[in-house]
Amino acid sequence: MKKKNIILIAAMGMLFTSCGLYEKYEQKNEIPADVIGAPSAATAEAPLSWREFFTDPLLQQLIEQVLSNNTDLASARIAVEQSEASLKAAKLAYLPSLSFAPQGTISSFDYNKAFKGYSLPLQINWEVEAFGSITNRKRAAKAVVLQAQCYENVVHSNLVSTVAQQYSMLQVLDKQLEILIQTDSLWSASLDTQRALWENGKSYSTAVNQMEASWLDIKTQIADTRRNIQSVENAICRLQAVSPRHIERSKWGKYALSQKLFQGVSAQLLENRPDIRMANYVMEEAFYNTQVARSAFFPNITLSGLIGWTNNGGGAVMNPGSLLLNAMGQLAQPIFSQGKLKANLKIAKLAQEDMKGAYVQTVIDAGNQVNEALADYQTAVEKHGYYHKQVDVLHEAYTGTHELMDNGKASYLEVLTAQESLLRAQLSEAMNMYSGSQAIIALYIALGGGGK
Repeated sequence: MKKKNIILIAAMGMLFTSCGLYEKYEQKNEIPADVIGAPSAATAEAPLSWREFFTDPLLQQLIEQVLSNNTDLASARIAVEQSEASLKAAKLAYLPSLSFAPQGTISSFDYNKAFKGYSLPLQINWEVEAFGSITNRKRAAKAVVLQAQCYENVVHSNLVSTVAQQYSMLQVLDKQLEILIQTDSLWSASLDTQRALWENGKSYSTAVNQMEASWLDIKTQIADTRRNIQSVENAICRLQAVSPRHIERSKWGKYALSQKLFQGVSAQLLENRPDIRMANYVMEEAFYNTQVARSAFFPNITLSGLIGWTNNGGGAVMNPGSLLLNAMGQLAQPIFSQGKLKANLKIAKLAQEDMKGAYVQTVIDAGNQVNEALADYQTAVEKHGYYHKQVDVLHEAYTGTHELMDNGKASYLEVLTAQESLLRAQLSEAMNMYSGSQAIIALYIALGGGGK
């Protein structure tokens, strides 16, 4: 009676200590409100879809082509399907495994007549879910599926962002090329004027040479800009997995990006980011892996059996065969495993702790990206007015200086200085507009936009 009580008490104790093995993972790491430095009155709404955010039809068409053909995104989709297959296998682990294992033998002793034996059994093996090992493996597999889906969204968002950035780069390069071509025409006219003055003895050949050198420099900038355009077009074609070709695009400023994001930015919007969600699912997987390592300390219960036909009746060969039945239950309780179980549990706990740190760092990095995008945008807006006014002032200065040169009241150096200052200001204004658009795109992606 005492032995029965001891066994019962031990079984009850084991049952109670194993209850925690079925505990579900809960997200305990909330995103701190101060991770974004900017004040906000925004609500935690998901950003617009990329089709609503990028209204340029040519850009939309380009993004759709890249998403359809890009090999990196195709690989991410395959990874999702692979993880889903693993999850399906983990769910089926609750069911017994069946296998058909026919055997045949021919035996003879001391040159006697050979005996032919056979068995046609259907074998059954079933690992009983007693201490959460199968459940936790299934939950871990589901977390892996969610990670793969988030990674696909990460690749998706990055592609949308990259295409939009390169598309706007093409637009600003077109703008710069337009400025350079206009400058080429103006400087060519200035060079003709300087040559006329020299021919009439009102200028020196050095002035003509200086003017011509500056004009030729514009020619080289035009060639470089056209090459840069070709390089960006080739980069977009690589994303599309197509051979190099011209990329159709609208003129700069025809379709403005949405300013809704800057009406208020909430830290809660970071929860829409696929990399933050993926980091959380990585923690979830680590949690369930720790549960699996804990369950290894508890008994493993296995049921097995077979049913079939055989003509080997324990040493006597019979024809025809008879029905064969066999059943067995096994309980295996680990006692000493050379420290492997403790080591596996410690490794799993350390991995879980490491993933918590990685999650925190992911949130911090995300907040930093938002802060940088906001600062870049605000700076671009502040500089835009200055650049615009500077271009107006320098254009007026250039026009006046050129008129003075035509009347012999200004030197060619003053005209060259005015020309070069105006060109630098025009190109800088274009690049500042590009920086502002990049900041808007970066903020949109940093807040979890660009997904499906």
